Amino acid sequence: MAPSRMACLVFAAGLLGAGGAVAHEGPHRFDPPAPRAGAPKVDPAKRRWLAGDHHVHSWFSVGWTPAADGKSPPAPVKAGDASNPIPTNATMGLKHGLSWMVSTDHGGPNHSKINRDQAYPELLRSRRQHPGLIHFFGMELDVPGAEHASVILPRTSAERDDLFGIESRYSRREPWPADPAWNTEARMTEALTHMGSIATPPVVIANHPSRTATAVGAYGVVSPGELRNWNDAAPHVAVGMEGAPGHQAASLNTRKAADPDDTFRGSYRRAPTMGGFDQMTARLGGFWDSMLGEGRNWWVTSTSDSHRHYTEGGNDFWPGEYSKTYVKAARTYDDVLDGLRSGRVFVTLGDLVSELDVTVQPASGGARAEIGGRLKVPRGSDVTVVIRLRDPAGANFGGRSPDVRRVDLIRGDITGPAPDRTVDSNPSTRVEARFGPGQWARDGERISIAYTLRNVTQSTYIRVRGTSGTEPEPEPDVAGEDPWADLWFYANPVFIEIEG
Repeated sequence: MAPSRMACLVFAAGLLGAGGAVAHEGPHRFDPPAPRAGAPKVDPAKRRWLAGDHHVHSWFSVGWTPAADGKSPPAPVKAGDASNPIPTNATMGLKHGLSWMVSTDHGGPNHSKINRDQAYPELLRSRRQHPGLIHFFGMELDVPGAEHASVILPRTSAERDDLFGIESRYSRREPWPADPAWNTEARMTEALTHMGSIATPPVVIANHPSRTATAVGAYGVVSPGELRNWNDAAPHVAVGMEGAPGHQAASLNTRKAADPDDTFRGSYRRAPTMGGFDQMTARLGGFWDSMLGEGRNWWVTSTSDSHRHYTEGGNDFWPGEYSKTYVKAARTYDDVLDGLRSGRVFVTLGDLVSELDVTVQPASGGARAEIGGRLKVPRGSDVTVVIRLRDPAGANFGGRSPDVRRVDLIRGDITGPAPDRTVDSNPSTRVEARFGPGQWARDGERISIAYTLRNVTQSTYIRVRGTSGTEPEPEPDVAGEDPWADLWFYANPVFIEIEG
């Protein structure tokens, strides 16, 4: 990787300086989260874009050997599902430009004890060996009534016990013999209520939400109504979903049989990803936009879901090699987690961009809001949107030098809670404007765009995405597709609310 691009990834700095979001005074579930009690205050001007990955497996995501008697619990097999020690993941994450990471193992019967007694001590050793990495303890929860979710624990003296309490009580695969009563949506609501009551609550992000879908809009075990229920049960805990899933390197694995069904990006075999992103995120006016149209704090992320590298027979990239979740934060555990909880996040594939700031401000001046924030304006205001991004020079980890070819400003109306909790569309969502090289200012690696929303009379949100390609909308990915040839980035929204 060229030094200039590596410098962008490891030492990325914010473009716009200070400026926080304006507090929202609407329904409680859409309020910005309160800072953790006792956490030091952070000067927003000192926050920088820090790349990370909240979905990384180690050899404590075990396999299982059935008991000979057929009655006892199966025996765990270390490295049976994922192959790398936790310190190896940390080393490779740092090598690929990450500042933070979450260890997220999962398993089966009594796996909570493996996380508590084996994974956690190894995580502590890895922290000592890699002081430059913010390394959270967490897990991939086998979600009751659904599939999987990342659970990210604040770094405290209680992190091990808090995680054990969640996994041992609520992972649907924890009991032996298996108990169908553990696998209900109501039990996940109970789990989230419990997590929300913890003194230092975790963050929960739904993983690969449409992996079990059978077509566009034909969702599998994760439904729109279910995700709304999560967000309602614990709005400061269940805050979003993987916009881009992991497992995107299957087509690069030369050791695999040439079975097309094994080479879809993300292992999305029945309803493919779109530009590497889950349909719940990628579909313009789709599920994500329906959540934002309610005014919900519902953010998207991007991960590796790293189990085994594609050069070692797996489907995966190393953490940070292909997919990055950037959080605007000070380099502390508390502020990175606050950034995830508050939506100060953008995501990118293939290091297409390394910084992305979006601000909104009345054209007449005054308060402003940034990614994840809210701005109140008088009815009829003109609102200026400023987009600033960094398109780093040099090659990425795929040996390519991608360029941003287009940036889209997307807008949708905020109309309040949906009467139909199964809805997965927002008809008001549209591409407000598209920008190419002729519509932006460029200074070396930095691109700047300004646009004014005229006479804003309806509460609205804006969000930004961009691509290295030419597709007007991200098309379904085909089996065997080269993931490095189709790159997108997405920013989380900024909400603009009409006063009065």
